[in-house]
Amino acid sequence: MLSRLSRLPRSAALAVCAVPVLGLFAVAVFAPLPFVIAQPGLTADVLGERDGKAVIAVSGAPARQTTGQLRMTTIQATGPSTTVNLPDLLDNWFDTSRAVMPKEVVYSSGGTDKEIEEHNLEEMAKSQSTAAQAALGYLHKDPKDVKVELNLADVGGPSAGLLFSLGIVDKLDGDGSGGDLTGGRTIAGTGTIGADGAVGAVGGVALKTQAARRDGATVFLVPKAECSDAQSELPEGLRLVPVTSLTDAVSALRALNRGEPAPSC
Repeated sequence: MLSRLSRLPRSAALAVCAVPVLGLFAVAVFAPLPFVIAQPGLTADVLGERDGKAVIAVSGAPARQTTGQLRMTTIQATGPSTTVNLPDLLDNWFDTSRAVMPKEVVYSSGGTDKEIEEHNLEEMAKSQSTAAQAALGYLHKDPKDVKVELNLADVGGPSAGLLFSLGIVDKLDGDGSGGDLTGGRTIAGTGTIGADGAVGAVGGVALKTQAARRDGATVFLVPKAECSDAQSELPEGLRLVPVTSLTDAVSALRALNRGEPAPSC
């Protein structure tokens, strides 16, 4: 075979070789890749209502009437079973309102679409329970006496933990001096929360800052470790405040309310 091919004119030999190369290129272009396409998602005011019910309901202690907003933020991503190929990546790579992210980062638990949805809703439920524990611990209130019900079950994942904790603190104690923790502003942010009040990183913060500014926020609380990511596509008019704990977040908001220096990325 090789000897016969060697006697063909150069143009003929090139034509014979080009067919499989083009076929391989076409397969490569449209082959599924392990990425998802993400964009800014919804935000929700944890001090407000969702589907006619208060997002944060407190019993066993007086609840304050609050002003301002504390908006948890999300990203919206293509599902784990959605095929993403090279043209999709190229279409979205240079769009600053979208991000190309490794699938295992967004869907670390793996599984089918339904399994991942169930996992994310479980993570949200755990996050809400931990957020209440962290907030009541910060306020030195006994969970046996003060009950907190959180109603935001249709959003998945643990990244709203910090905002839930801040909402509970604002509902029960405000800024500690009779005012609102928000200072009447629209505050947004993201971050997981531990029972001890430690704030953890979440991913997708650059997209979340866009969602926050779109929905009126002027201050964004971000896990300190993700400052550089949050700065990469920071919308004009949005101030980044880095935090590592619930105590950090409350102290920073109190400082802003008093016109005092507050941490900044």
